[in-house]
Amino acid sequence: MPYLIPTRTPLTPEQVERGFDYLLALQTGGGTYAAGRVEATPELAFVLLRLAEDIIWPVTAVDGEAADLCADSFVLNEVGCVLLSALRDWARDSATTAVLGIARSIIRFVENVIPDPDDHGDTCATLESMRDEHLALAHAVHSAPGAHR
Repeated sequence: MPYLIPTRTPLTPEQVERGFDYLLALQTGGGTYAAGRVEATPELAFVLLRLAEDIIWPVTAVDGEAADLCADSFVLNEVGCVLLSALRDWARDSATTAVLGIARSIIRFVENVIPDPDDHGDTCATLESMRDEHLALAHAVHSAPGAHR
């Protein structure tokens, strides 16, 4: 069964900043450091879940138009579906306790799957690059005429 990401209003620039601030604080200083800087709230769990979907799904989803599909393509798709489903269930069942786990899952995925843009093995640099991309998209979407505010 495919993991379906429902149609939704894009994250605001403030939500993007808040989510990536937490991820970067966790990556640089650990759980206690992040917890002291940002309160784990249901809204933060929602933001992190949305960022997880935006980061994980494009990497793991099967591209139906790809010419070189193989069994591994479908396995990776299922792994992405399982991971996102588990994170979604966790956020739904216990949003405040899910914050740290979702953030750690995103960081681990970025460390192990997404290449570092500078080739230095620096996960913070990768997260900062992703933050900049997500912020640019959020600003473009929310400043467009007729955009959701």
